[in-house]
Amino acid sequence: MTTTLRPFAGSDVRARREAALDRLHGGAERPKGRQVGRPRRTKPSRRAVQRKTPVAHEQLGPAPGVYYVILVTVAVFVMLGLVMVLSATSANEVGGDESPYSIFNRQLLWAALGFVAMLVAMRVPYHRWRALVIPGSILAAGAMMLPFVPGVGATINDANSWVRFGSYGFQPSEILKLAAIGFLADLFARHQEELHIPNRGVVPMALVAFGCAGVSFVQGDLGSAIVLAAIVLAVGLVAGVPLLHVAGVGAVGAVGALVAVVSDPRRFNRLAAFRDIEGNKEHLAWQSWQGLLSIANGGMTGSGIGGSNSKLGYLPLAHSDFIFAVIADELGFIGSVAVVGGFALLVWFGIQTALAAPDQFGLILAGGISAWFGVQAIVNMGGVVGLMPVTGLTLPFFSAGGTSLFISMLAAGLLLNVARRAVTTPRSSGRRSLRPARR
Repeated sequence: MTTTLRPFAGSDVRARREAALDRLHGGAERPKGRQVGRPRRTKPSRRAVQRKTPVAHEQLGPAPGVYYVILVTVAVFVMLGLVMVLSATSANEVGGDESPYSIFNRQLLWAALGFVAMLVAMRVPYHRWRALVIPGSILAAGAMMLPFVPGVGATINDANSWVRFGSYGFQPSEILKLAAIGFLADLFARHQEELHIPNRGVVPMALVAFGCAGVSFVQGDLGSAIVLAAIVLAVGLVAGVPLLHVAGVGAVGAVGALVAVVSDPRRFNRLAAFRDIEGNKEHLAWQSWQGLLSIANGGMTGSGIGGSNSKLGYLPLAHSDFIFAVIADELGFIGSVAVVGGFALLVWFGIQTALAAPDQFGLILAGGISAWFGVQAIVNMGGVVGLMPVTGLTLPFFSAGGTSLFISMLAAGLLLNVARRAVTTPRSSGRRSLRPARR
């Protein structure tokens, strides 16, 4: 028997090709428009993942517990801070030219503005704020130059670090703290696999640290210079810059700060007074000595809200730099421990927020903000209780000062923003889990 072979028609070839592809996909629907023989790309590149823009409308489930802990802590701090500012200023202003409630009213106004800023920072996905990092850093750097402009800069407590426009004033270094964290978070997130390379890690970190601290030092604000440098180093550690590199930058900065203190008689005398507060209580350590007396007067339960006598002209700057002494006097040891514990909770849950962040930018942003709150609280309260030299820094959320309160609440809103979008589960082994948390 003879078999006649005929060529396949074009339709037969296409039919057999489609049947083979159907068998390959197990009967599932295949993507349309895919050409045979061309490999399908299933995994996007790292650069594409980093540049991926989040969807316009997020579908968020119930907020994690850490979100509510941070929210409640910040709310209690702000309300208690308003009460303490009122207590520390009202009685001392009686009989003056201004209303006894003038400082409190300004603080209340800034708290209201800070609440709006915190609410906006919480609601807008933090990925969108990333586009404002570079412009915000430029504006913050420009604002740091304003104190050098004649007629605009103002000198307060021997530091030319304030800006005055009529009755309105602000301190640019507070803005620079948040701008530096955002700038480095964006930079380190874009180069997260290359931070061991000096030009990607330690060099930009050192430039930002020395630049921010140097400008504050020239303005005469050594406290802000130290805190800014510490914040930048903490951001480097959180991002993954090698510890040896961070330690090297920190050592150079410490030597520079020591030289700055020794070379200036005013700073050196302040350091000497810190070492012997009782011996210098009549002049150089007057403020520190009065702060210690206020703390001792509080006892275990305190003298009650409004019961402190040290704020009646004995304790300078009781409403700002030394407000923790008023807290210890009126709320006692129990209230002081509660405030210290509140800051510990804020920092701890801020670190947990960083570990659970959905991306590297969120991790560095949350970690930097947490380090900022912790470092500044330690420096302020350490100076009040005599464990550190007095630096003139505010206590976040408590001290009178509109710029400090507003920026602190804005930063807290960003921290809550990252906490709201946590995507990892708790880890018992200490290693980062990639399994999404239940919603």
